This record gives sequence, C-alpha cells and structure tokens, in this order.
Amino acid sequence: MSDASHVSDVVLQTRDLVRTFGGGRTLFGGQKPTVYAVRGIDVAVRKGETLGIVGESGCGKSTLARMLVGLDRPTEGNITLTGSDMNDLIAHDRHALSRRIQYVFQDPISSLNPRKLIRETLAGPLRYLRGLSGEDLNKRLAELMDAVNLRPEFLDRYPHEFSGGQAQRVGIARALAAEPEIIVLDEPVSALDVSVQAQVLNLLADLKKKFGLTYVFISHDLSVVEAVSDRVAVMYFGRVVEQAKGRALFDKPLHPYTRLLLDSAPVPGKRGLTVEDASAELPDPLAPPPGCAFAPRCPRAQDDCVAKVPDAQYGLENHDAACFHPLNPVTSA
Repeated sequence: MSDASHVSDVVLQTRDLVRTFGGGRTLFGGQKPTVYAVRGIDVAVRKGETLGIVGESGCGKSTLARMLVGLDRPTEGNITLTGSDMNDLIAHDRHALSRRIQYVFQDPISSLNPRKLIRETLAGPLRYLRGLSGEDLNKRLAELMDAVNLRPEFLDRYPHEFSGGQAQRVGIARALAAEPEIIVLDEPVSALDVSVQAQVLNLLADLKKKFGLTYVFISHDLSVVEAVSDRVAVMYFGRVVEQAKGRALFDKPLHPYTRLLLDSAPVPGKRGLTVEDASAELPDPLAPPPGCAFAPRCPRAQDDCVAKVPDAQYGLENHDAACFHPLNPVTSA
C-alpha cells in the first residue's frame, strides 16, 4: 500500500492477509487440496469513514469480515487496530478486541439465541465487556433500545416475536453495547424488504454520526454500497481488484470486472441488462488459473494477463486497479 496508509487516523489495517482452507496430508500421505478464500488483501480504514466491500458471492467477503473481528484467524498476514496487532490484543486481554470492533450478521433472526430474551442477549456484553450491573445495566439497556428506535418493552420478548427489521435493530444494539470504535456489517440489509432496508440504512447513518463510529460495510448490492460508502473496495476470487473513493469508482471504473458488476446490476427504468457470454468461465478454487483470475472472463485479456498476477498500489486517496489493461488508465480520483 502507499504511504498514505500510514496516516495517524487509520484505525483498521490489513497487510498481505491470506486465509486458506484444507491442505495438509491424507492418512496415506497424499496431498489434500487447498482453497485460498482470501489472497493477500491490503485494506486500510480511517476513523469515521465507511469502507464498502463489494463482490460476487464466494469472492471471500465474509471470510475477510470474520477475520477482521477475530472470529477466524488468517493463515498469513496481519491485522492491526489503531497500530496494535490483533493477536497481541487477544493475547493480552481476550475481551480487548470485542471492546474495539463488533460484528453485525447477515441473518438477523438466526444470529440471536432463540432461547434468550432480548434483555439477556444485550446484557451479556454490558456485563462482561463493560462491567455493568444492577441499575446501571438497566439504564444502559434502555438507552440501547432507544438508540435503535425500539420500545423498552421489547427487551422482554424472544427473537421469533420480531420482524426481520426489528431483529436487525437488536443485532445493531448488541454491537453498540460493547461501545466499539468499529463495526463490521456483513450484508446487514440483504435479508430485509427494500422499505425496511432504507430504515436500517438511515439508522446506521444516524448512529455513525452520533457515536463517531467507523464502518466496514460488506455487500453484493452495488446500490446499497454506493449509498453508504466513502470508499469502495471490489473483491474478486479472494483479491481486491479495485479500490477508490465511492463516487470515482462508480463514475469511472478501471477494472473490467467492476464494469461488469455495474452493467449487470438492475436499475429502475433500465430495461436491458448486460449479460456475460454463456461460455464465460468461473475460476475453480481448487485449480485457480495462472495470472489474473478474471482473465478467462475478461474481454480485454492479453498474454500478459495469464502470465502474471497484476498488482495495484491502494492508498487512502487514490484510485487504482489490479489490471494490466484498465478501462480508464488514470492514477487518481
């Protein structure tokens, strides 16, 4: 990454992050196949901004999200929070990470324990991460419910008694209970109706402003990412293939894959959609193609694309893509 990634307001940063699954040897000494879910990701997030991460299903977005919050460990590389290595934070205090970064899950209902009242679900992080009890705990519970626009009596209900939008508000309240600096939102509105999506997105914007939060917003929905993100990183086959400020990326994408995503997205009033040729090849994770993983699907692919993996210099202000033959060859937004 460029020197811009070292500015003092960076609160979350990854370097050469890799996550593999499988591998090793079988009982009889054979080699087990290895799947690279994340392949050398470098991203940095500044305090108070929203970094959108977008890509197709299976590109490694959720694996990255789980590593950012400590639910999964990287095979290689490291993650730092305000300059502190994540592994050091966990080793020093197993609750330290949870106080600084929290996670909002994709499915709001299944992410809540069906046997626990909402009061019990929210009280857990308040007790164990913030040391609250008695009247202080009850007061904070009421404040959390008010923050996400739910009535206090909802505390004494079970998850199955909530709509999807209400359950996601509870999930957001649970994340806020730890008073974190950063919240990673993994497809937080994809399971909700469009009208409810707007309510939740507006709530997230209000909470960000009120509590000075930093978001990593992961989604496959380009319209949602465009609406909420200050900067956007596009993932394909475990790598970030393009990164820029949100407006610049949507106005003038550099990578052919980003262009394909934008052209394929349904838009009101747009009757025709760009459809890939039926012969377009999807990469096999057990036998990845040489060079650029998008080359088999790319109309601009040339010999150098299959000979070497393209690199990019991603910073906090610039616009770059991992492509030898970008659509609009510029170096800044």
